[in-house]
Amino acid sequence: MAHLIFLTSTPATIAEGSGTWVGISVLRDAIVALGHDVTLMSDAVGKSVLARILFNLRARSRFRHIQADVVVGFDLDGVFLRNGPSLHVASIKGVLADEASHEHGASRIGLALLARLEARHVRRCDRVITTSVYSSERIAEFYGTKLDKIVVVPELIDLASWRQGLAEAPLLEGPPRILCVAHLYPRKGVDTLLRAFVPLQRRAVLRIVGIGPERLRLEHLARELAIADRVHFLGHLPLPALTAEYRNATIFALPSSQEGFGIVFLEAMASSLPVVAARAAAVPEVVAEGVTALLVDPNDEAALTNSLETLLDDPAQREAMSAAGYVRVQRYDAPVVARQFLDAIGIA
Repeated sequence: MAHLIFLTSTPATIAEGSGTWVGISVLRDAIVALGHDVTLMSDAVGKSVLARILFNLRARSRFRHIQADVVVGFDLDGVFLRNGPSLHVASIKGVLADEASHEHGASRIGLALLARLEARHVRRCDRVITTSVYSSERIAEFYGTKLDKIVVVPELIDLASWRQGLAEAPLLEGPPRILCVAHLYPRKGVDTLLRAFVPLQRRAVLRIVGIGPERLRLEHLARELAIADRVHFLGHLPLPALTAEYRNATIFALPSSQEGFGIVFLEAMASSLPVVAARAAAVPEVVAEGVTALLVDPNDEAALTNSLETLLDDPAQREAMSAAGYVRVQRYDAPVVARQFLDAIGIA
């Protein structure tokens, strides 16, 4: 049995930690289920730049008397640790420099500051793991790391728990639902989705799950487009309510221009939903274009409308994509990916 330490300043809630926390917590549980010991160090009080830096300064002193076979620091976390006998792994969930390049204002400044620490972490660690080929290329580009130091291990989903939640969710009647689940940043492209939805508003409703700095602007845009009565901003939902949204959806749509991976696409495929998304970043690695998803160029509102309309008009195509997604997501099941992660860090 190996002892791993997971070090993360990502807030331990889905509302604040988003997909990053989901990925970390599911990976921890899957590795424990395989018979190893994982100590999770996560006591950040928020996701601000200052909170994350203070977390890492405290972590350096806390590690003096802790022994482990492997220390896994997520994103920038672990940047100040001194090298020791333990294998030090930087697990990069989302390349912060890449995310910063797609943002503006305060979000961009904060991400850029954290990206400098993430770059230092990547350069100082023994091994780098990231979730997609796209992210590995961005790490090499932004941080100057050689690709042969980087191992790709995808994100994961606990299919047994997810499908149990779907089975327990109530099945509701009503018009077709287009579901979007995202932390509401500009790079997620939800404004493009709202504009693309205008010609479809009499045929479906658009359900948007998530919080973030763009929410007020997006709600204002929905009113400007005269679709506010057909667009439901649901905010953050607890897991049972979230799985109910997936179960009652007809199509999953997220035209994000930047995704280091995109756990929500796993959730959609696990829920037997056809996907409409942007042909950008890591998305084509996660879904299969033309098989489980229809992909369009980022910011192409007309193409997005056409893809959504195609699936609304063609139940047979929706069913085929749903079935293909259900099969494809098996490769991302938690036990499968956890073993890949352990192989990447040399643990049998």
